[in-house]
Amino acid sequence: MPAPSVDPLARVLDRKIVAVIRAESPDLLVDVAEALLAGGVEVMEVTFTVPRAAQVIEQVAGKLGSRILLGAGTVLDPETARVAFLSGAEFIVSPCVNLAVIEMCRRYGKLAMPGALTPTEVVTAWQAGADIVKIFPSDLTGPKYLKLLHAPLPQIRLMPTGGVTLDTATEFLDSGACALGVGGALVEQKALAARDLGRIESQARKFTALVDAWQLGQASS
Repeated sequence: MPAPSVDPLARVLDRKIVAVIRAESPDLLVDVAEALLAGGVEVMEVTFTVPRAAQVIEQVAGKLGSRILLGAGTVLDPETARVAFLSGAEFIVSPCVNLAVIEMCRRYGKLAMPGALTPTEVVTAWQAGADIVKIFPSDLTGPKYLKLLHAPLPQIRLMPTGGVTLDTATEFLDSGACALGVGGALVEQKALAARDLGRIESQARKFTALVDAWQLGQASS
């Protein structure tokens, strides 16, 4: 596994997996983050749908520090983005394009990953300063749509989120994804309910191995 990059964007592009952590209760999420890291996943976001999300981000950041790159997800406004930064988040992920959120990321020198679906939304987000544009919901559109977007917009870094599984991950990467936003296929709700951290670590290892194999194939081709 490569050493963590000093540059946050390079680290995302190196590791290619952004784990999406969401749960109805925040109690277990520090342990979940540790299980993900043990499985090789270094980049993760805590969504603001989690109760007391800012507190969870602060706890995870305090426990794991620079061993991970921690962000905040489901951020809908700049005020929430600022709270996330003050709690320890290094990047912001949104389900939509909010220009004020992107501006707040630029102001604090943090990564901006707004969500978009149409070509117009994708270009709008990129021109506003997005580092990566999250294509959401990709479970509705799939790898073929990502490939169609990537063809005329190769300069824009695209990260599909939704529908990324062990079965689809390679196809998304082949279609031009710079990274993969992985939620329920990685941090499974069933595993959370059972407090099965071993299962979460196991899934993380599988995704990490898949990405490593894909990168090795790219390097040798």
